[in-house]
Amino acid sequence: MAKPLYHPTFEQIQLPGVLDALSDPMRLEIVMRLDAEGEKRCSALGEYGSKTNLSYHLARLREAGVTATRAEGAFRIISLRRKDLEAKFPGLLDTVLRSARAVAAAAGRKVRRKPVAA
Repeated sequence: MAKPLYHPTFEQIQLPGVLDALSDPMRLEIVMRLDAEGEKRCSALGEYGSKTNLSYHLARLREAGVTATRAEGAFRIISLRRKDLEAKFPGLLDTVLRSARAVAAAAGRKVRRKPVAA
């Protein structure tokens, strides 16, 4: 059986840790993708680098309380802890993601967006 992964409780999530996790461009790209597309298998995020590099970045996001990881059979599923982040730091995630998308668009990079609700 796999070793359980550390996830901070709601009370343990701290602003400096969240901001530090979101300060890395690769981690921010991962968060933008999870926000736009919903939860993903780790293997679906392989475009962000080698397994070792991706594991490091996903661990930093998880340990800061930005994402959650659960086992589903042989797979690890990554999801954004949007509700927790919004409750703890209202508007922070939306502000960071809006700014990151604007910077990406200005640089001519593909920008992933949430589908607009009908």
